[in-house]
Formats: sequence, structure tokens, C-alpha cells
Amino acid sequence: MAVPRQVIALAGVGCLGKYVCEELLADDRFDVVVISRGRYPWFTSRDIQLYESDYSAASILEILDNTKPTTLISLLNVNDERYVNIHRAFLSACQSSRNCKRLIPSEYAGDVEAFPTRPRFYAHTRELFRQILRKEAGDVEWTLFQCGWFMDYFLPAEKSYMKAVPDEFPINLDAWTARIRGTGDEPQSWTLGREVGNAVVELCAAKDWEPVTYVVGQWGTFNEAVKIMESFYGRPLQISRTSAEEIRSFVAANLDNEQDYAVIAAMIDEYSIDGASACPQDKTLRQREKFFQACKFSTIEEVLKRAQEVEFL
Repeated sequence: MAVPRQVIALAGVGCLGKYVCEELLADDRFDVVVISRGRYPWFTSRDIQLYESDYSAASILEILDNTKPTTLISLLNVNDERYVNIHRAFLSACQSSRNCKRLIPSEYAGDVEAFPTRPRFYAHTRELFRQILRKEAGDVEWTLFQCGWFMDYFLPAEKSYMKAVPDEFPINLDAWTARIRGTGDEPQSWTLGREVGNAVVELCAAKDWEPVTYVVGQWGTFNEAVKIMESFYGRPLQISRTSAEEIRSFVAANLDNEQDYAVIAAMIDEYSIDGASACPQDKTLRQREKFFQACKFSTIEEVLKRAQEVEFL
């Protein structure tokens, strides 16, 4: 007798969400529905079940009750009060739903247990909603999914769904530069976007979740990453440096101006020099054995080599 396919709902699908969506479509254990504010060609061209919503609790609940997913995965990337408001609606809808009793809020950062408010704008977005989950989730099971930096930022833009963020990520392929924050020896972790998507899908099949889930392709430092890039491509990067003192002073002087992109970028610099992107290795490897034995996690060099062999990762 065939095992019924589990329905997974995705909300706020963007760059990373496209990988999660593709991995769900490729897995015969699952069906996928996408909840979106609008209809976009990427979804309609793939004949994906798409439901429009204003992201209110009532709208989300109606979709959940009609499509009967077991899990709602948020990939919504906003860094203001909308984050908490929309995720409260997601939680409320799951609480009222007859079938959807699992929630993965939009996180995808680093060691949130040691650094819950890094980057700083997470204090009133992600961390505030984490506190709500701990107090109010009730019968809704949830996990905070973390992966460090996306390894895709080491790749040419046309190789990945993940958009380049040259003001945030230290290595800029187009300019062939590296701006090292702090000493460059602070611990970091990186994971390929498609492998994050695959791991999120694999977690949907797990019987029980933990409050925080980590995956990592490679741990290291940005000084080490620069050497990997220079060795692979056979030419030196043009390197500049910004000290930890400069970063912390700029952030401290601009705490009331969080919506300015220069301040956001500096807060991400601070996240990097604090080593907050580095997911805890012991826990990550334990969870890899527990949840992700079927998943592949690549190193930077493996990804660079694969990018030369295929059109798209």
C-alpha cells in the first residue's frame, strides 16, 4: 500500500525558498503548496499549487484547512515589525489548523543560542518571535533552522538563486576584492543554498524536532576562505580591512538608525566579527547524524569545482 504523500506549505518564497521548493518537488514523499502575496512566473511555469494571501491569520488558516499540510515553512526575509506580525499570524493559523501542527519560522542564520541578538536587528524580529514561540506555541511543534552564511556567495551570480550581497559578504567576485572584517580569523560557517533546501525537506520527514536545528557545509575563517579562492582561481584577491573597533564604533553610534542599509551592513559585519555565523560544531555534527544522514554537505572547494562543471547549482 502506497504511503500518503505529506503536504508541505511554503510562505514568503524567495531565493532560498526556490531551493526548498525544488527539493520538495523532486521528493516523492511530499507535495508542496506555496503561499504568496502574488502570482509569479517562476511558480506558474512549474505548475506549482500557488495560493495568494495577505498573510493574515484568517487567510493563512483558510489555505491550511483547504490544502491540509502538516508543516508550514516560512522563508520571509524582512527585518522590521512585519516579521513578528506575520509570524504571529503563521503561528495562530497553525494553532487553529486541524492538520498543520509544525512551523519552521524564517531564520537561516548562525549560532542563535550563543548569539541570539546577532545581527542586532534580530533582537526585535527573530529573537522576539522566538520568545513568543517558547511561551505560546502550545501544540505547534517548531524548530529554528540555522545554516551560517550561504556558500553560494562564493559563486558567480548566474550559478545560484541566492542574490549576491557584496556590501554584506566579505568576498566580491565581480570586483575580485575581499574586505576582511576584524582579524579575519573569527570562526564562520558556510552551507550551499541547495543543500540547505534539501536538509529542510529532510527535516520534514523527521519524527521529532529539536528547538534549534543546525546544518553546515564547512567551518573556517574568512582568511582561510580567501586562500581557498586565490588557490582555486590562481590569482590574488585585492584585500582591504575594517577593524573590529571601527565596526563596533559605527554600530554604537547608529543604533537609532537601523533601517539605513549602511547600518544594517555594519551590524552584519559585527555578526561576522563576533563569530556568530559559526554554528556549534558538536551539536551540528550530532544533528547531522540524527536527521541528515541522507543529505550531502559540500566544502567550498567542492562547490567551486562543481560550478565549473554545471550551469547552475
